Amino acid sequence: MLEQEKLRELEEKIGYQFQKKELLVQALTHSSFSNEQKINKYVNYERLEFLGDAVLELLSSQFFFENYPDMSEGEMTRMRSSMVCEPALAFCARDLALGQYILLGKGEEATGGRERESIASDVMEALLGAIYLDGGFEEAGHFVQKYILSDLENKHLFYDSKTILQEKIQKAGKQLAYVIVDESGPEHNKIFTVEAKIDGKTVGTGQGRNKKTAEQKAAYQVLLDHVLEA
Repeated sequence: MLEQEKLRELEEKIGYQFQKKELLVQALTHSSFSNEQKINKYVNYERLEFLGDAVLELLSSQFFFENYPDMSEGEMTRMRSSMVCEPALAFCARDLALGQYILLGKGEEATGGRERESIASDVMEALLGAIYLDGGFEEAGHFVQKYILSDLENKHLFYDSKTILQEKIQKAGKQLAYVIVDESGPEHNKIFTVEAKIDGKTVGTGQGRNKKTAEQKAAYQVLLDHVLEA
């Protein structure tokens, strides 16, 4: 069980005090933990995640509709998809260091679950669902704008880095390839190192717990370094 001090610490971090603390605990409880409890079984976050996903879609849609009046339906859909996808939500969860508060079963803990993007993303949605139930749409909206839809320009560049880089490469008439140059760590918790190469020349490097994340980080580095402008 999470100590009250840890719960208060997280509440302070997200800027919201729960009236019903059990909602916060539920939002942080993975099914592997609840399944291990033989007595006083905990309720896991899956139902809150379902609710949070719906709340996030509505609030993010409203945000883009109100703040980007010249954006078409298709553009808003693409922007929303990139901002609320699994890697994006996991990125936001890492900013809040949510991983240290999640209740995990021993097996899930041992196989690197605390660092898994899918779990971090799920908990982010469950936390939003809990805030919505406890404080309503206004409080949920504050959370979304502050921790998910902030710094959009930089986040958009990061989340869509592979697509953006590919488009630039095609316009320049060059060839882009991603090459895995290293794999480290145990099988269940590997770290991949990937190099982005343009016409055979290494122009960016990225690391991640899966190949896709490593490629994304490598592409992001290339974009930040303005390699194509040289």
